Amino acid sequence: MKSIQQENKTMKLKVVLEQGMDGFIVAFCPALKGCVTQGRTEQEAIANLKEAIELYLEADPHDLMLPPDKYKICEVAV
Repeated sequence: MKSIQQENKTMKLKVVLEQGMDGFIVAFCPALKGCVTQGRTEQEAIANLKEAIELYLEADPHDLMLPPDKYKICEVAV
């Protein structure tokens, strides 16, 4: 089976920005447990969190226990 991808990759998630005790801005996504990062500025924290979310949601074929011809990876926009 081949991978199916959509052209429009849009997903909106709520994120929280907090002032950390060390002066950095802590950013996390409550919908994605453990998806947290930080930055020196809000912009840097948000950019870091976008990357963390992409990695968090990325499908890793090594996590699948089936042979490659028994599954396909698809992307959906929500």
